[in-house]
Amino acid sequence: MSLLIIAVVVALLLVVVFAYMYNSLVRLNVQSDEAWSDITVQLKRRYDLIPNLVNAVKGYAAHEKTVFEDVTAARASALNAQGVAETAKAENQFSQTMKSLFAVAEAYPDLKASQNFQELQSELTDTEDKIQAARRFYNGVVRDFNTKRKVFPTSLFAAMLGFKQDKEFFELDEAGNAAVAEPVEVKF
Repeated sequence: MSLLIIAVVVALLLVVVFAYMYNSLVRLNVQSDEAWSDITVQLKRRYDLIPNLVNAVKGYAAHEKTVFEDVTAARASALNAQGVAETAKAENQFSQTMKSLFAVAEAYPDLKASQNFQELQSELTDTEDKIQAARRFYNGVVRDFNTKRKVFPTSLFAAMLGFKQDKEFFELDEAGNAAVAEPVEVKF
């Protein structure tokens, strides 16, 4: 009789451990999906600001056609990016084109003094801060998920529970890292 009680207790303990592991992996998986959604919302907000910014600069620098075309193409590429890796690559390209747009804007003092341009710039700065915070949160949740998936005893059962691979971090490539090392001054 005591052997049966021990077997039932061990079985219940295993069920509780499996339930805890599964629930913690699901929770982190859902949090990472939510964090990625937050990033895409902020990126979309930034992409929506860009046509207004381009139009504001166009009025002052009509002869800088290639810069405007590059920004528009990079924006379209970023909007159509799917997944973490493709989005990160598109973001790096987009950041480079935005540098060239702000470089053009610096050459026009009237543009820098324009209330419309200053408001767009302020909104863009606010959005960039939100994107950065969302990236940090996402990468933190991904770190927690990947760690949880790899630690003992979860590592033994993660694939069996349906969690077969790590999630990707949202990282900048070498060009993006250079952009961070020397950020564009957005104040005019």
